[in-house]
Amino acid sequence: VIRCKAAVIWAVGKPFSMEEVEVAPPKAGEVRIKMVATGICRTDENLRQGLFPNSDFPIIPGHEGAGIVESIGDGVTSVKPGDKVILLCVPQCGKCIFCLNPESNFCLKAHMFETQCVLPDKTTRFTCKGQQIHHFMWVSTFAEYTVVPDCAVAKIDAAAPLDKVCLLACGFPTGYGAVINAAKVKPGSTCAVIGLGGVGLSVVMGCKVAGASRIIAIDTNSNKFPKARELGATDCINPNDLKKPIHEVLIEMTGYGPDYTFEAVGKLDTLAAAMTSCNPSTGMCIMAGDPPAGSMLTIDPMLLLTGREWKGTMLGGWKMRDSVPKLVSSYLEKKFNLDVLNTHTLPFAKLNEGMELLRAGKSIRTVLLF
Repeated sequence: VIRCKAAVIWAVGKPFSMEEVEVAPPKAGEVRIKMVATGICRTDENLRQGLFPNSDFPIIPGHEGAGIVESIGDGVTSVKPGDKVILLCVPQCGKCIFCLNPESNFCLKAHMFETQCVLPDKTTRFTCKGQQIHHFMWVSTFAEYTVVPDCAVAKIDAAAPLDKVCLLACGFPTGYGAVINAAKVKPGSTCAVIGLGGVGLSVVMGCKVAGASRIIAIDTNSNKFPKARELGATDCINPNDLKKPIHEVLIEMTGYGPDYTFEAVGKLDTLAAAMTSCNPSTGMCIMAGDPPAGSMLTIDPMLLLTGREWKGTMLGGWKMRDSVPKLVSSYLEKKFNLDVLNTHTLPFAKLNEGMELLRAGKSIRTVLLF
């Protein structure tokens, strides 16, 4: 058993509390990891607010992390102690009907099918003050040590800087993959991106790489516009400055609506705007944001009758265990600039300071170092 620091949310709405926890050794098919770096994502705050589905408290959050394998349980062959790894918040078991489908990146072990607040044997490896603490999406990266199933970890190049590539666990692949894998944006097309956080800016990067002729970036925080333009946005719009709804403005700007719209906020009104604004015949709306658990959206089905497509994407469509090592290699080869998303770096002890930067809209990604 290893005793270490971890951030615990004791109940819905409670703050992130730094505690000493006990981390049990890995059982068969499990890996214990010494964390090196983790990003702060809006989903971690959504979890605290009770907006993430199928979550049990108390819980250790965090899901965008990288570290070094400390020990392995029986039967684990994909990694060994000392390996650099990225933790996967969407597992890839490699055996289920979805993993075996080349067009799918989902997995029957993912949180929408199987709880990931306990490990596959229905127990946890965390205790604190004599109480069991739940896992978050099997990874719980807001801890100095964590235990995950081997299907939720990927070995990466030993040359990779973990404080940089930890962002390949969630935000960047979600946004970039939404363009490259889900939408398959065509050269010369028009794209609109609603929300310019880590996911939205990664969408902008993907649209530029795909050869989009016009990239319209939309956010209520105009401070994000210089970075969006740096990454390829041709137009920047703050809906608070408009006298008309954003979907009407987008249609006016493009004639019949953008060819592709990307929703990277996770709110129902922005999702509805993304749907309504895209081209009524050949347009595609990609949902990359994380809407509140249990929320319901009402739309006019006529929006789809004329040919519009509405599509969701989980982590950008990447089969994570297969794709993350390749994304790391692409980063090392400078095929994309991941570093631009990292606006703040803090020690793990300053997690709450990083969360305040997120809430205030002052950060894109804050990376915590252990």
